[in-house]
Amino acid sequence: MPATSLRLSSSGKVQRLVAVGLAATLLLSACGKRNKPADAAQKPATAMTVTVETVRTEKVSRSVEATGSIQPWQEVIIGPEVGGYRVSAVLVDVGDKVRRGQTLVRLSADMLESEVASRQAALRSAEARATNAAAAYRRGQTIAATGALSQANLDTLAADQVATQAQVETTRSDLATSTLRLKYTQVIAPDDGVVTSRLVSVGQVAQAGGEMLRLLRQGRVEWRAEVPESRLGQIKVGQDVSITSADGSVIAGKVRMVAPTVMVNSRSALVYVDIQNGQARPGMFAHGRISIGRGDALLVPVTSVVMLDGYSYVFVLKDGDVVERRLVQSVGVQGDTLEIASGLAAGETIAVKGAGFLKDRDPVRVAKAGDGASTPTTQAAP
Repeated sequence: MPATSLRLSSSGKVQRLVAVGLAATLLLSACGKRNKPADAAQKPATAMTVTVETVRTEKVSRSVEATGSIQPWQEVIIGPEVGGYRVSAVLVDVGDKVRRGQTLVRLSADMLESEVASRQAALRSAEARATNAAAAYRRGQTIAATGALSQANLDTLAADQVATQAQVETTRSDLATSTLRLKYTQVIAPDDGVVTSRLVSVGQVAQAGGEMLRLLRQGRVEWRAEVPESRLGQIKVGQDVSITSADGSVIAGKVRMVAPTVMVNSRSALVYVDIQNGQARPGMFAHGRISIGRGDALLVPVTSVVMLDGYSYVFVLKDGDVVERRLVQSVGVQGDTLEIASGLAAGETIAVKGAGFLKDRDPVRVAKAGDGASTPTTQAAP
């Protein structure tokens, strides 16, 4: 055989050996890949480190929360009782404290003073005529007794006496009316209070009954809280109230009255609360709590409650260090704790720190005292 043929035969054998080696390598690699998932499945699950607390029952102060506005206890609209007279003086301004009977506004009294003087003169004239008529009647009676005066003339004298006396009464009444009108040119405070509004100026012509001033009677204000109809049965007159204004100041109050009707649109009723201290001003918006007594409450930390799709859940620690997601109903916040109405029992253990990262049936590792739960960190389950 020629040398060239021997070289080609040898080269073919080498190529076949290389191909067989590559095929064996690929087969071993595929077998290794098939074995990897089995190895991964044998790795232990991870457990999140959480802190836990025991659900407890405590005595708490119960309250009804509400919002509402600060309003005047009574606001008095002050105006003149006579009209057509010019304002000569305004003696108070907004914010002034006034006393009952204090003069607030003066009207021009010149015309009424003249009228009073005229009525006084008319009264004196009428009284003089009445005196003369009475004297004439007495003389007539004396003369009639002698037969020198007829009965008809005596009756005339008697009628004159009655008429002049009636004129006296009429004139006296007119004088009293004019005197009273003169008195009404002084607009006075009907009660103690604070001036909250002024619509009058010197020089304007006053109209009878027209608003000049507004008075916050006795300086008293009240909080008018809107309470849902479902909680009205718990509200009683005399209960203590804690009111928080927009600036954060706390004002004390007491329930004075509960409205007898419920507002149809909001299904709530007004509760009138007397404010006992603080710098509450009419028109302010405030939030408050009406104390309705003390009672037992099931309390959990606020941080242990997880909100999901509008529902509240907690994670209860079960045997084997796994958690069970539990639906709960809350009543209200008591400081940094939440009062639970249903879904838990006293003595159960719940996850606190780290609860927001858990799912139902997750394994957990309970942090020991001083460890502190680091929410993103997980540990291998035992």
